[in-house]
Amino acid sequence: MEEREAAVVVDTRGLACPMPVLNTKRALAKIEAGQILKVIATDFGSESDIPVLVKRLGHELVAASRNDEVFTFLIRKR
Repeated sequence: MEEREAAVVVDTRGLACPMPVLNTKRALAKIEAGQILKVIATDFGSESDIPVLVKRLGHELVAASRNDEVFTFLIRKR
């Protein structure tokens, strides 16, 4: 996943729950429909919490990956 694909990058590394979810929700509210948000997190809860948030809000989870203890998500706002 490359940053150039994303309109906005939210780096929540080092933040504990619920901050990655709250920061993701705030960032999604600020971007335009069709734009991509990239979220980087280290909180293990993010692995399940971010996809649940995206689905609940009606957006598209384009990609999700894990590299050691870093989770990366690409979310397309609808």
